[in-house]
Amino acid sequence: MSDIHILCIGDVVGKPGRDVLADHLPALIEARRIGLVVCNAENAAGGSGLTPEIFKKLLAAGVDVVTLGDHAYRKKQIIPTLETSDRIVRPANLAVAAAGKRWTAVPTRDGSDQAAVALVLGQMYMKPADSPWAAVERLLKEIPADVRLRIIDVHAEASSEKIAMGWNLDGRATLVFGTHTHVPTADACILPGGTAYISDVGMTGPYDGVLGRRKDRVLKSLLTDMPTFYEIATGDVRLCGVLVTADTRTGRASAIERIEIRGQARPGRPYDKDDGMGQNA
Repeated sequence: MSDIHILCIGDVVGKPGRDVLADHLPALIEARRIGLVVCNAENAAGGSGLTPEIFKKLLAAGVDVVTLGDHAYRKKQIIPTLETSDRIVRPANLAVAAAGKRWTAVPTRDGSDQAAVALVLGQMYMKPADSPWAAVERLLKEIPADVRLRIIDVHAEASSEKIAMGWNLDGRATLVFGTHTHVPTADACILPGGTAYISDVGMTGPYDGVLGRRKDRVLKSLLTDMPTFYEIATGDVRLCGVLVTADTRTGRASAIERIEIRGQARPGRPYDKDDGMGQNA
């Protein structure tokens, strides 16, 4: 059997997102015989950034590789982890001197294959970054030819930029999945060259709000133009992502399926000590 099931989870937001992931990911891995789990967690710590404590708990829940995004360095305490762990990648199109790995290759869960994982930032409506187009070309040259499974997270605002990247990588990547906008899209497909694609896998966190934040706080800010703390929402928590079936011999995908699991909100505030609030937040 040469097929592998790859799960990519989108933007984990705060403690509610971490909770629903921890509650449901282990059972999902077992039920769907998942061989690799990739998770974008750049919003996992208090809604912006990642801490070492949360990183370790994501791995303990079943995540194999963590990708980040434009908030990669929001929590400075994650930098040593970025510099030492092969289970986390920063955006590949940041400066060469930026801390962290631009791509990583890790064994699949059964140890029979290797999978490469990388992430690029979009340029449209985003903070300045180097060309993602040049970055992916460098990545493809650096990843060993015998590593057939190649997963690229495109962390971008504009759907057009993500779609263009999907076509650009068709036949050269196993999966191109979009993150950052927190809203799941309905365009999951297998491109002609065998690359699985979706513009955004959606958010893992509280949907009873505005992109994971309390709707009353966001509305107050929008209606008054006054600065307001966008506290994490708590209701309607969901785990969202895509499940892709791929051939380990060729790296080509044969199926893609949206995953959306509704969880149960845990009582209490949407923050804990792992969020690192107040520590260079």
